Amino acid sequence: MTTLSIKDVPEHWAEALRQRAARHHRSLQGELMALVEQAVTGPAAPSAGLAVQEGGVAEDQAHGRPRIVGYDKRGWPIVRQGWKAPEQVVAELRGKYPQPVHDQPLGADIVRQDRDSR
Repeated sequence: MTTLSIKDVPEHWAEALRQRAARHHRSLQGELMALVEQAVTGPAAPSAGLAVQEGGVAEDQAHGRPRIVGYDKRGWPIVRQGWKAPEQVVAELRGKYPQPVHDQPLGADIVRQDRDSR
């Protein structure tokens, strides 16, 4: 792998990148890699998949960027992240497993059996 370095980055830029990395639950290195990947691969469409977040920050959902959906009781953001919509996951699972499984016990039945055997 190639190593890149950037010299003489203004401190306010570096701080903004650190804060962005923290919002995305990534290291500074991970955030920089995500930005470089986005620059190299380019956006799929100019405004496709953009979701406006807290403070008017737009994040690209098509590339799996985190999305703040709320805050817990301590004030920490609750973040959802993923590459696929639920409908896509369901369609893939139905394609992979077209027939429902009828001859196997349900998880609840296994737990009951284990609990009752004690």
